[in-house]
Parts: sequence; C-alpha cells; structure tokens
Amino acid sequence: MFTGLVAGLGRVVELQRSQDGVRIVVGTPLARELSEGDSVAVNGVCLTAIALNGDAFTAEVMNETLARSSLRDIAAGGEVNLELPLRASDRLGGHVVQGHVDGTGTVLSISDDGFARRVRIGAQEDVMRYVVEKGSIAVDGVSLTVAELDHESFTVSLIPETLQRTNLGKAQAATTVNLEVDVLAKYVEKLIRRSAA
Repeated sequence: MFTGLVAGLGRVVELQRSQDGVRIVVGTPLARELSEGDSVAVNGVCLTAIALNGDAFTAEVMNETLARSSLRDIAAGGEVNLELPLRASDRLGGHVVQGHVDGTGTVLSISDDGFARRVRIGAQEDVMRYVVEKGSIAVDGVSLTVAELDHESFTVSLIPETLQRTNLGKAQAATTVNLEVDVLAKYVEKLIRRSAA
C-alpha cells in the first residue's frame, strides 16, 4: 500500500522488451532502501524489485500491466515517480493508493494559476464515474485533490513542491498519465449494488 506521496524521481537506465513483457532497470538512491521482493510504485504502478545493484533496481512489467498503464510507452532515459510502500509507523499524508492502476488519462490543457499549475486530464467513463470534486485521485502515483470536473475530464492543481518533486512538472498537453481512483468509492458502489439487488 502507498500514500501517493512521491519519494523521488528515478530514471529508466535500461529497458528490455519481449513478448513476455518488459524488464526495466531504474536508477535511484531509493534502491538502497529496497530488498529483493519488495514492492515499489513506479508512476503509480506497484512493481516488485527482482534485483538490486547499488543505486538501481530491476522490475518486470507483465503484459496485463502494459495494457492498462502508461508503462507501455516507457523508454530508456525517461523519468518516473517512485514511492516505497507504507510502513505501519508512517503517516498517511496522501490517501490510500494500492498501485493498481484503473486506466490512463490524457493531459488536455495546462495553465498557470499563481504559483500553482492547473492540469486538466481527460479520462474514460469507467474512471470518471468514481471521480468527485474535492475527492482524491492518484495521477502517475501522485495523490491529488480534484479541483473541478465534467463528464469527460477533471482538473487538479499542482503546488510548486509537486511540480519539482514529480514528473508532473514536465507534463505537457497529450501526455498520457496513469490514474487510480479512490478504492473506497469502488467498495461503496459494490455494497450499494448488493443491497439494491
């Protein structure tokens, strides 16, 4: 489990594609805090560190994950948001993020708003149905608050800290991002459906 508070940026230093999936090597000082078999969120996708080498870890991305996430477009040299899993003693500063991406969205527009930056993201209906104004959503693994929404898109506002600490600071129109809705909304929907049946 994660909180959507990105611990740092990593760089994809090696990438191998095959019919079985993709193997990536990510360079980051955070690798020194990992053990083989540990979970790590990469752009909001929960992966497993299968090998460690100093300031780098290796992870495999299976075809199911490639089909559902922006990791299908990952390239060597690209920057990725990284978060280590939540410890029982940690503060829950963001919101509950599982690392199970619900789909992708597309950055539609970006505008400055004082020291902040507003980013409008288009998403499919199966994601948008769980998005509510002032609710939480993870965008590339970053816990954000929805500032406004319509039927096909939502807007988040990024503070300078988020712009500097995450790859969202370099996002442009047409950038594809991973989206994970608040899991509590999905549980509530399921309970309501059961009670209505």
